[in-house]
Amino acid sequence: MALGSNANPLLPLSGTSIPSNYANRNLKSFSDFYNPTFIPKFSAKKPLFICNSRQPFSLRIRAQTSNASNVNVNEDQISDFIIEDVPHLTNFLPDLPSYPNPLKKSQAYAIVKKTFVSPEDMVTQKIVVQKESPRGVHFRRAGPREKVYFTSEEVRACIVTCGGLCPGINTVLREIVCGLNYMYGVDDILGIQGGYRGFYSKNTIKLTPKVVNDIHKRGGTFLQTSRGGHDTNKIVDNIQDRGINQVYIIGGDGTQKGAAAIYKEVEKRGLRVAVAGIPKTIDNDIVVIDKSFGFDTAVEEAQRAINAAHVEVESVENGVGIVKLMGRYSGFIAMHATLASRDVDCCLIPESPFYLEGQGGLFEFVEQRLKENGHVVIVLAEGAGQDYVAQSMHAFDEKDASGNRLLLDSGLWLTQKIKDHFTNVQKMAINMKYIDPTYMIRAIPSNASDNIYCTLLAQSAVHGAMAGYTGFTVGPVNSRHAYIPINRVTETQNTVKLTDRMWARLLASTNQPSFVQYCELACLSPFHQALPSSDVVYSLLVKAGLADQI
Repeated sequence: MALGSNANPLLPLSGTSIPSNYANRNLKSFSDFYNPTFIPKFSAKKPLFICNSRQPFSLRIRAQTSNASNVNVNEDQISDFIIEDVPHLTNFLPDLPSYPNPLKKSQAYAIVKKTFVSPEDMVTQKIVVQKESPRGVHFRRAGPREKVYFTSEEVRACIVTCGGLCPGINTVLREIVCGLNYMYGVDDILGIQGGYRGFYSKNTIKLTPKVVNDIHKRGGTFLQTSRGGHDTNKIVDNIQDRGINQVYIIGGDGTQKGAAAIYKEVEKRGLRVAVAGIPKTIDNDIVVIDKSFGFDTAVEEAQRAINAAHVEVESVENGVGIVKLMGRYSGFIAMHATLASRDVDCCLIPESPFYLEGQGGLFEFVEQRLKENGHVVIVLAEGAGQDYVAQSMHAFDEKDASGNRLLLDSGLWLTQKIKDHFTNVQKMAINMKYIDPTYMIRAIPSNASDNIYCTLLAQSAVHGAMAGYTGFTVGPVNSRHAYIPINRVTETQNTVKLTDRMWARLLASTNQPSFVQYCELACLSPFHQALPSSDVVYSLLVKAGLADQI
């Protein structure tokens, strides 16, 4: 089956054919599994793999690198250079015209040595390798392209923010607007108010650089937000009715899944609409990317609460301070805030099982620190100990509009448990100080570091959409910004690995018990009421990646 006349003109492949191996996969053209905007010119000794995000990992394509006009596909010849590519509008609109990038005439880019990102530029996911290691997975490098698929006059863009708040949302919003206007001359930009449901139930506002000029100095989101409300058909109907052709979606895991659904519906309808996601989560639980925006700000703000707790407990006899921080499933904020503070005696996170009573338990550790120092500070991620709390309170799982599990207040639970133990069992008076800055750390403007990061995210998203990429999200991979298929950042959550060095550094810093060595005994025989059941402990060990060690 030869490459037909409908093939993308941007793919200069003469005489290329789809091998018989793929005949039963209903592929109409070479572009069905090969990104048409990518022309392999690699001179590397090893061959190249491309995984198109439309069929992730199912088709691996080996391109002969010596001559781009004679690209052969051979399923039997295996390569270790894998590209997880993002969709392009020309995948389903092959006759889409392209235009010279207006950045060629931009004063800002006039002195840049290399204005445009080469189609050959890739970002590797793994940078620590051994001599004979496979070259592994790569992503397309973010940045401006020499050709764009929209003119300034025809762009009608919209921006929506969804889910919980996070420092830096307004900075991303501002820089998308300014980037579209200053770099590409786009004037028609809409703000969708109130999250996904704003597409069909709220008014929109016109966004200009003047309107968003100082919003980065405020916390929250200028456009307002909400959870849930995603109705793919209604949203795409609205996009189509309004003539929107670029959609920028700022949100977390659930939001990005919604963005993927919007892209799929847009592709199904054959609409010329670029869908770009900007991942947002204060918990830093998005995989692939180095970290999420607003995380540094949250860790920095958490220091104020920890410092306050330390001052309080240091000023009284037998002071016990508990600081509850955000972290539903991932304990990154608690871990990094603890490492940054150096005043924390114990850090409890969702990934690490812990127990209260018995040898090596939390009560024993608190008593020891009180005898040594006269005070103790505990940092608790909000998701830590949820199974224990639920077991104690006989609670049932409930979820919010985004599908997230509604958390029980583990901070108040732990506070009461420690009070009861030392009052009733140890007959020891303690001064308990409980601080909950949960929403304070996410409602502030982003700091200088996050502001710069947000600018890079926003500009990378704008460059990608203008270049015709769609169904992608953007973020730094090993400090280089890349375009990542949305499904890659939503397929799982990033969690603290208890077997990694960062958690070991924390344990070395606080000198707290790891609690892990006791889990085998707890699983075999939970002999005390304060210990979790064997099922609870085992589930926590599975989450932590330690189940195979017992």
